[in-house]
Amino acid sequence: MEKRESWGSRFGFIMAAAGFSIGLGNMWRFPYLTGQNGGGAFLFVYLIICLLIGIPLFNMEMSLGRKTQLNPVLGMRSLTKKGSLWVLLGWMGVLSAFVILTYYMQIMGWILAYLVKMITGSLSGLTAEGYSQAFVDFTSNTGVVAGFTLACIIIVGLISAKGLEKGIEKACKILMPTLFIMLIILAIRSLTLPGAMEGLKWYLKVDFSKINGNVLLTALGQAFFSIGIASGGAFIYGSYLAKDSDIPTDSVIIVAFDTLAAFIAGLVMFPAIFALGLSPDSGPNLLFVTMSNLFNQMPAGGLFGGMFFLLIFFAALSSALGYLEPVVMTCTELFKMNRKKAVWLSLIIIFIVGFPTILAQGPWSDILIGGRNFFDFADYLSGNIMMPIGALITAFYTLMVWRFDKFQEETNIGAVKLKVYDWWAPLVKVVIPIALVIIFITGLI
Repeated sequence: MEKRESWGSRFGFIMAAAGFSIGLGNMWRFPYLTGQNGGGAFLFVYLIICLLIGIPLFNMEMSLGRKTQLNPVLGMRSLTKKGSLWVLLGWMGVLSAFVILTYYMQIMGWILAYLVKMITGSLSGLTAEGYSQAFVDFTSNTGVVAGFTLACIIIVGLISAKGLEKGIEKACKILMPTLFIMLIILAIRSLTLPGAMEGLKWYLKVDFSKINGNVLLTALGQAFFSIGIASGGAFIYGSYLAKDSDIPTDSVIIVAFDTLAAFIAGLVMFPAIFALGLSPDSGPNLLFVTMSNLFNQMPAGGLFGGMFFLLIFFAALSSALGYLEPVVMTCTELFKMNRKKAVWLSLIIIFIVGFPTILAQGPWSDILIGGRNFFDFADYLSGNIMMPIGALITAFYTLMVWRFDKFQEETNIGAVKLKVYDWWAPLVKVVIPIALVIIFITGLI
């Protein structure tokens, strides 16, 4: 078996871990959920939940990875024993990441295609209905979507096969700063459009009357998915850390980057949407339909639209690398496989298993599992069942086996300024388990 790698630098680790968290959850899901749930009210609730629930959970998972220095499956076996129910935590993380990638790669393909469409101007001159129809026509074209998906798989594979430091870390040290620079440029452009201030006020004004149970639950789920809890990434990235690394501080920095990316994405979208008289609550179509329409109405829209879809692609790419890593390392360490073979074998299987999710947008749209097509079912299985179960196991393992004081002691090794404080105890023992049970039950319903 190959020698286990470690991070080349703290900056590289933070960029890679932030890259894992910053993905379509920030650039696509957060803006459209904000649009549907009251703007500033949703943003306010989301920020509080990231602080009180997201950061502690991220600490738990990363600390478990550093403690074991192994992939999630073998890591949990080393803490308990083979066959233990707690090993389900490891398997849920790896399998969640695998299932997510079966449809995530397809969405990456959509983004790559829209990047090409923006640069070539092939969407220009359409009516509002035309943008919706163009998206439907594109996603239902199985051959074209499969081609773009395969291109994304090859890009991810080429980077991942180079290894941790020379592949993932090196790529994210370029991707993340570039992403933030482009986000800031686009936000400035959006804010300087005539009428943009109305969108900014709507986005930042907190109307407490709009905060209800649904907003709380939606924000809770979004924080959970955006940060990437219980999908193996935090565990595996933590396993490459030195024993004296500062997990509490790094966790805060990573979650702060993740939250900042989502916040700036809102600054890009909502001022421009209001300036051009479009609807902020258009739902999942916000990225591909509303934004492509918006850029084609904007002066120099092809340039800014191309930049927008490029940064979305960068975000999706860095997350895909994070989702793939627990799958790859489980193959290398559990089945004694070399990295390159594990990377390409995993991606081939992901593409084959995920092909029905591509067909689900076209010829197989009528084939349903529990009322959902293959694409929606893969999303439901990973997001509503597997990840919440994995997070619940993490929380209950920390509560019942690891115990708060041992979790605190282990995580604070190497901590300098920020630490796991005693006041975290009620969060870890009460608030987080209850929140996760609520996410799981509402997700099933």
